[in-house]
Amino acid sequence: MSIDEKQALEQLARQGVKLPPQPRVLVELQQLLSSDDYDARAVARVIGHDPGIVALLYKAARSPAFARARNAQSLEQILMVVGIKQVFNLVQAAALATALGDQARRAFEVFWSRAHEIAQMAAIVAADRVSVCNVFPDQAYLAGIFHECGVPVLMLRFPQYCAKLHLDDATCWPDLSAEDEKFDVDHCSVGYLVARHWGLPDFVCDAIRFHHDLPEEKTVGASVTLVAIIQAASHFYHRLHDVDDPLWQKIGPRVLTELGLGPDEEKDYYEQITGRFLDRT
Repeated sequence: MSIDEKQALEQLARQGVKLPPQPRVLVELQQLLSSDDYDARAVARVIGHDPGIVALLYKAARSPAFARARNAQSLEQILMVVGIKQVFNLVQAAALATALGDQARRAFEVFWSRAHEIAQMAAIVAADRVSVCNVFPDQAYLAGIFHECGVPVLMLRFPQYCAKLHLDDATCWPDLSAEDEKFDVDHCSVGYLVARHWGLPDFVCDAIRFHHDLPEEKTVGASVTLVAIIQAASHFYHRLHDVDDPLWQKIGPRVLTELGLGPDEEKDYYEQITGRFLDRT
């Protein structure tokens, strides 16, 4: 962790903002995978210690982006079909929800519903554009779950966070300048530090930090494509729920270009991705 990151964490601590710790099952899983002495049965045994993570893992694995695992009847089957390293990313995504505790998760039901929908659409986009973007569905799903994770962290710290920023439903989300003005912190920076704290890949961390923009590739490298995937999924989420997406007017054309799509392909591509997303039964 860089000196700047340590200073940022110290600043958050002074403000009373606490980053969620990794659940025990995730720490144990990291230790197992780092040993290089494991198989699907051993990995499934560790994951199975946390029923909440297991339930969310099944939900993720049955997304259209992981169609081959849709009929899996056990954790071992999911691991064999999806792959152990890929399932680890899905477990990290599921663990974020459980890390905030049952009471908080119920309170933030709207947030988690939105996060899961965007993550699923991001995974579908990644699966469809993998030959162009070289980002895989599990990576996109992980980034999709974590990209707004600073929001629930700030909800826990500031009881008036939602009211002050008019976050009345899943279609409204905080403006960074408004966050800075009212709380002297923004959810992108907090989310980035959570991702670093949890040891997510660097390009995923950078995508979380810059997901409200589309920085130049020379600035953040491979994460630009991941930001484009997240923004496409977020835009499709807004369109699906008939909500305006002002940010898309600013970066939409660049997002499409990054995904290897022309401006005249947006409508058809939206219908293709949302059609697959809605076909989840």
